[in-house]
Amino acid sequence: MTEPLLTTLEIEPAGVARSTVIWMHGLGADARDFEPIVQELKLPAELGIRFVFPNAPIRAVTINNGTQMRAWYDVLSLDLPRQEDADGVYASEQAINALLEREKQRGIPTDRRVLAGFSQGGVMALHTGLRYPERLAGILALSCYIPLAARLGNERRTANQSTPIFITHGDYDAVIPMHYGQQSVNLLQRLGYTVQWSHYGIGHEVCWEEIRDISHWLQRVLTKPEA
Repeated sequence: MTEPLLTTLEIEPAGVARSTVIWMHGLGADARDFEPIVQELKLPAELGIRFVFPNAPIRAVTINNGTQMRAWYDVLSLDLPRQEDADGVYASEQAINALLEREKQRGIPTDRRVLAGFSQGGVMALHTGLRYPERLAGILALSCYIPLAARLGNERRTANQSTPIFITHGDYDAVIPMHYGQQSVNLLQRLGYTVQWSHYGIGHEVCWEEIRDISHWLQRVLTKPEA
């Protein structure tokens, strides 16, 4: 039986939608968390970007005493790479794949779709994008890390080997310390990916300099060259 699509908040462009950014929120947040960033990005209208902000499923989160909240996967330990909820990660990957497929059915070409996310959402953008069988326009991962890193070499797909990847982090992030982000960049570079890496003098949050850099990056990856 096919699982229902994730619920989403969507912001349509003024004109025809020509591209899509699917942006996943962090642990305990929801689809509204990054809605305000759309205006702050000040993206050119001619890019025709549809923003899709999905809601993660509600589940019990172990490190929060089993409290039910929106989460892409369970967090079993603060020692992030040691104990991971692989089943939860793979289930969310399939749910995000379904949203990517829906955008294809809505007429958005494969190479005009970006996966983005913050914290747990960034984790899922990296996990899903690197395993996706068709070329994406880009992968944007904020304040996060690569999950199930030991499996990536065998599970990654060649379609996104040269896809632009932008990873950012806060220097003073106490939730997901910056060295996790740096380790993820190093792993991707060892596997032959080209990664843009930026870090900022902030904690587990987003700053205006980062928003500016994200805007420039999105414009670059979603601007098709002249035929």
